[in-house]
Amino acid sequence: MKRKNIIIICIIACLGAGFQSCSDYLDVERYFNDRQSTERIFESRDYTEQWLANAYYQLLSFNLEIGHVRFTITNYSDDMIFTETGAGITFSDYKFGMYGPQYSGNVGALIYRPWDQSYDGIRQASVFLQNVHPGDEITEEMYRDLKGQAYFVRGYLYWLLLRKYGPVPILPDEGLDVEASYAELAYPRNTYDECAEYISEQMLLAAELLESDRNSRSASRPTKGAALAVRAKAYLYAASPLMNGNTEMSSFTDDEGNPLIAQTYDEGKWAKAAAAALDVIKLGKYEIYVAPRRSNGGLWGAYPRTIDPPYHPEYSEKTWAEGGWSDIDPLDSYRALFNGDLYVGENPELIFSRGDNQLNDEYGITSMSRHQMPVSKGGGWNCHGVTGKLCDAYAMNDGKPFDRATSMKGFTTEDGEYPYLRKDVWLEYANREPRFYASVAFSGAHWACTSATDANNRDFQIFYYYGEDEGRKIVSTNDRWIPTGIGMMKYVNPKESYNGGTVYPKVDPAIRYADILLMYAEALNELTTTHQIPAWDGRETYSISRDIAAMKAAVRPVRVRAGIPNFDESGVGDTYADPNELRKAIKRERQIEFLGENQRYYDLRRWKDAPEEESQMIYGCNTTVPKEYREYFYEQVVVPSTQTSWSMKKYFWPVAYDELKRNARLTQAPGWPSFD
Repeated sequence: MKRKNIIIICIIACLGAGFQSCSDYLDVERYFNDRQSTERIFESRDYTEQWLANAYYQLLSFNLEIGHVRFTITNYSDDMIFTETGAGITFSDYKFGMYGPQYSGNVGALIYRPWDQSYDGIRQASVFLQNVHPGDEITEEMYRDLKGQAYFVRGYLYWLLLRKYGPVPILPDEGLDVEASYAELAYPRNTYDECAEYISEQMLLAAELLESDRNSRSASRPTKGAALAVRAKAYLYAASPLMNGNTEMSSFTDDEGNPLIAQTYDEGKWAKAAAAALDVIKLGKYEIYVAPRRSNGGLWGAYPRTIDPPYHPEYSEKTWAEGGWSDIDPLDSYRALFNGDLYVGENPELIFSRGDNQLNDEYGITSMSRHQMPVSKGGGWNCHGVTGKLCDAYAMNDGKPFDRATSMKGFTTEDGEYPYLRKDVWLEYANREPRFYASVAFSGAHWACTSATDANNRDFQIFYYYGEDEGRKIVSTNDRWIPTGIGMMKYVNPKESYNGGTVYPKVDPAIRYADILLMYAEALNELTTTHQIPAWDGRETYSISRDIAAMKAAVRPVRVRAGIPNFDESGVGDTYADPNELRKAIKRERQIEFLGENQRYYDLRRWKDAPEEESQMIYGCNTTVPKEYREYFYEQVVVPSTQTSWSMKKYFWPVAYDELKRNARLTQAPGWPSFD
């Protein structure tokens, strides 16, 4: 295997000073303790880069976007479950909103640490921007790029705050006056639109300075495209129903009673979001990743031969370059994005990533894969799974919706009787789209684990029946079985084994081009008139309208990569003609495409779908059924240990009590205690 050359984001450059761990990162006070002036620090290239590295470091830890529940609880919505007890919060606690500022320990840390961490990084970036300059050790070109990175980091940290806490205070760019009085240092929340515009401004400043491409050593540094992509996401959220004309949020105000969420609907926000996504598309830098068709190999193993999708006249006889799937492997094309098979620089779909550095294996994406893997032969922890709702959301392999009422029942009788299925697998799992087999560890799924040294721990099936190694064994809660009886394997490498094998580092897919394409289609679908929107650099003006051809072109590569037809070519009607139907289709597509990527939690909220979707009972297989009565295992039942409810307070996270005490002008999010 070739050696990875991905820069670790918290180091950010090959520094002459040479750091050995993340604990060595520069802290501002350390330099003052060493009696070094700010001027002297920013005369040195090493010290300058170390200062910026400290700001970058705040994108890790509690600001990870994909990982273990202890840091990234928003990775779990109505699609994924967790059962580990060491996280400091149970799934039921989380679903009932028991994670507010009144909770201490790890539960409280989930809430207050992202706030503190983000503002610390913002402070570091602001000091950097005030002081960085060209000099003997920093060329003009280097200065521009470093400054662009600092703008990006500052804007991205505000973006992370905005998604969790809603409107937040925007601090002065020049930093805070430490000699000012307490009253002068108290800042109110800005409105949501002001926050989105500020993020846009930061990303425009970054885009003007940042490079368009990175070499393999710096592949995890932001580029021009990354800045524009964050801007597009901020605008899309501002245009969405939760933030655009939402009178239900009239009680969310600043300290003077001014609404923080726009009370009047503005269609133009959707046009701005569409134009911002188009800015990224028109760069021509990104494309959907596809893996080549594989004609060799057997049915199983880590990389079996390609299984062709059902014949379709529009796609089956065309190559990927021609808009078809005849020369690609849909399963590999999707799963390689997440399982460590691709380095950052090899993935043309990756717009921004932290690389494979997410603090350590305990909390990042590698931890996710271990929590998904079976205990008995894989050496994993078997406590991350998916809900019955998510399992049923995957389409059939011809693109038509899965219908439980009419689906096949019974079991396969031999390996390979149906694509991707081995013997004794429930037939409702047959003939599903390739993303299903890349992501869902259904009962009877195949685990390759080909790096395991013991042959008994390679190429095996796992069943979740009562009494099985990975199934339920006792009535009380246990963190080594999955309550829905449906596992997950999206981030698991097919070669991977924690039982005498190799563990593969995983790359953080923070922003993918598939997201930009679906965002573009979503924003266009909401328009009723034509809007004139200037491009990000002012070089042209876009005419933005509900363009069916443009929406089809945006969605098509995402669907075709997955081996399924575009919406209007899967036999379920002309979806694009009806905005309501297309809206539903895009929501379903995002649910599937971005499973486990920390998108669903926020999507449901910005769409205002969370009150319905997250208050539904959670269904899964009947995990009390043993193998001898296996057909009853697959009858969907309510999972009592994973129930949920909805309240308005769960739209935004609360601000910690200590922060409210420090800042008298800061108001609490609706529904949470203010401690006045």
